[in-house]
Amino acid sequence: MKYLSRNCFILTVLLLAACADQEEAASSPGASPVKEAAIAIPDRHAARVTEEILLAGGNAVDAAVATGFALAVTYLDAGNIGGGGFMLIHMEGKPYFLDYRETAPGAAHRDMFLNEQGDVIENSTLIGARAAGVPGTVAGFWAAHQRFGKLPWEQVLQPAIKLAREGFVPARVLADDVQSRFDWFGTDTNFNQYFGEVKAGELFKQTELAATLTRIAEQGEEDFYKGDTARLLVAQMNQDGGLISLEDLANYEAIWREPLKANWRDFEVVSAPPPSSGGFGVIQLLKMKDYLNEEFKDLEHNSAQYVHLVAEMEKRVFADRAEYLGDPAFVDIDMSELVSDSYIKRRAMEVDPLQISQLEHVAPGLESPNTTHYSIIDGDGNAVSNTYTINWSYGSGVVVSGAGFLLNNEMDDFSAKPGTPNIFGVVGNAANEVQPGKRMLSSMSPTLLIKDNEVQLVIGTPGGSTIFTSVFQAIINILDFNMSPFEAVAATRFHHQLLPPDLITQSPSLPLSDNTIEGLADKGYRVEPHSFEFGDIQVIWRDSDKLRPASDPRDRGVSKIVELPNR
Repeated sequence: MKYLSRNCFILTVLLLAACADQEEAASSPGASPVKEAAIAIPDRHAARVTEEILLAGGNAVDAAVATGFALAVTYLDAGNIGGGGFMLIHMEGKPYFLDYRETAPGAAHRDMFLNEQGDVIENSTLIGARAAGVPGTVAGFWAAHQRFGKLPWEQVLQPAIKLAREGFVPARVLADDVQSRFDWFGTDTNFNQYFGEVKAGELFKQTELAATLTRIAEQGEEDFYKGDTARLLVAQMNQDGGLISLEDLANYEAIWREPLKANWRDFEVVSAPPPSSGGFGVIQLLKMKDYLNEEFKDLEHNSAQYVHLVAEMEKRVFADRAEYLGDPAFVDIDMSELVSDSYIKRRAMEVDPLQISQLEHVAPGLESPNTTHYSIIDGDGNAVSNTYTINWSYGSGVVVSGAGFLLNNEMDDFSAKPGTPNIFGVVGNAANEVQPGKRMLSSMSPTLLIKDNEVQLVIGTPGGSTIFTSVFQAIINILDFNMSPFEAVAATRFHHQLLPPDLITQSPSLPLSDNTIEGLADKGYRVEPHSFEFGDIQVIWRDSDKLRPASDPRDRGVSKIVELPNR
């Protein structure tokens, strides 16, 4: 979550300058290298690590694992080893999906966040040790590397260890954001104790985290789930009243799942299956737009009618999400029906092109902070789209004493009470209620577009419930509005998620035009700035045979072409 208050004129100048820089970086003249890789990484320190691993001969998975551990050091608000996520891999022509989402502890139960009156206790799902699910990041990175990595595991972790031990200089936006969290966590956690010294322009070292990463480098996932780090984590739980046990850690497993796939235009869309709602959301929106092609014909980008039609589509996606989606080990989900052409076409025909659909007309259609993303294509065309999270910024605020890493507050992604919104304003029903060992529903949407068995696009973003709506808009910006990758991710974004039925939220720093806002008001919409600057899209687009990476200018990402030596 980022609170940015930029002057629009200055921001526009910065966007144009950054656009020129990125386009130039992607098309610099000179002798063509034997191979080119492309990266889009949300942090400059981690981007250097990504490049280092690729230049050392690592493949996309090696680079993704190294990047993820580096972000755990330098991207304090979302990078993690105390959270979880999803990794979408395209290796030697085949897609693979790795689910390393967090799970509810064995002692968790449906009503654990409710008071005696049956209401959700304020901030109980967000702050403190009970808000944490069993972390999956280390298990996920270990599983991905064991299956596809080329470089030794210890070598892949060395850059992150060095960053933690020797320190890094935080960007001002990060330092300011850390400082803004002190009142939020207050004395309820040890966050202020660990991060009180984070200041812009000053070296920040994390010796405990360096020691933890060193143990993981030497022992692999065994240390985190059964070794010293596991014992430190459980000691923190016992001290703070949390629920994660040694048994929970020992029983955790990352799961290889079949990616969600759908044909769309000339592409195969490959994205995240449940327990993510992201792939389902992206696919439904892309296909629904095509079924409404006549309604969208000749509409200007982000015009009032364009925004209205997309909002009508989004209403139906969020209605299905709330009713049907959850952990597939606990909920029977007919995903093939939810992404079928016949179902999506029927949903598209329910869109009201003239006015806002009321909630009673948007029933489910069947017989129901913070995150970070990075995209990588290596020199052989293998790709990784990885999204991982500790949920809200800085997670639960609980640092594992002696181990130096933050724990997630992913329990908020369950439905603490059916029909009660979570921190992102999203409602859910029984399919996503708290149960021991269950994986909470997510919106993370690591996505690939494949054509002729070659990766054409790698994309993803943070943003909670805004993730798949942002990914959808960026894809459409490139393919339907002929924007460059940078223009596509820099453009104004908007979001609608069923409730309230008349509310459109927009990028705080890049609002919709006055004409669009007035036109939406005429239709009965309220248009308001989103509560945070949603989205930090990292995209790589293959334009003919040329790779074109781009990082969202709303934050501090780095995208570039990496020229690889001939081996």
